[in-house]
Amino acid sequence: MGGLFSGVHDPAMYLMQFGNVHLLLFGGATAFNSWYDRDTGPIGGLRNPPKMQPWMLPASWLLQIAGAVAALLAGWLFFGLYLLSMLFFWLYSAPGPRWKGHPVRSLIAIGVSTGTGSFLMGIAAAGHEFVPLHVIGASVGVALVILSLYPLSQVYQMEDDRNRGDQTFAIRYGLTGVRRFFAGAFFPGLLILALALGYEGQLAIALLLPAAGLPAGVLIAVFLGRLTGKREEYTSVMRIKYLTSLLFVIFILTCFVIF
Repeated sequence: MGGLFSGVHDPAMYLMQFGNVHLLLFGGATAFNSWYDRDTGPIGGLRNPPKMQPWMLPASWLLQIAGAVAALLAGWLFFGLYLLSMLFFWLYSAPGPRWKGHPVRSLIAIGVSTGTGSFLMGIAAAGHEFVPLHVIGASVGVALVILSLYPLSQVYQMEDDRNRGDQTFAIRYGLTGVRRFFAGAFFPGLLILALALGYEGQLAIALLLPAAGLPAGVLIAVFLGRLTGKREEYTSVMRIKYLTSLLFVIFILTCFVIF
């Protein structure tokens, strides 16, 4: 979305850093989080997650550090944003701060690292060295859209989370709170992003985004309304999350081709 928003001036660097962020940064951060969580129930698309082995913690750091070295190639803005995302991933998972165990702090950590941070890294990787105010606003919209479904998977981890002493969003507010949060994050996030795209001059995309996103959001809201929180639903929940992500990627790629 960052590349689509601003236009890609350096395609080779953009594609390299796209792989860096999604494989080395996000992959390493996921392994780091899994090391401290040691989930036994369904998590992150895995119905039965594997047991953690001693080599996995240093491997998670190695992936992220290797990505940070590669991030230097895209300039200081990208490198700084990369380190910022690493910091919030650490705050989210590490035993000391453990923001994952706090309902609001966990949203901030994930929103900054995978939402705002990744969007702005896309801007920087595309060849831009300055981030104007309306782009910061757009990054908030991206974060809200990404966060909208984040607490949903927590509904199926509550037993493990309680055993660790984590007070997650799903534990604090329940399935009803998860439903309300989706509506309160997805639709405003979509609106903010559309307005920012319009301000940027991407008028066609600014109109297409809500035209495609609003019906999808309504369907997801209906799906959430039918959930009961039983673990048997986990497969269906992950399918919805994967489908939503896939459709978002298809939308972005289509806009790249057309516009």
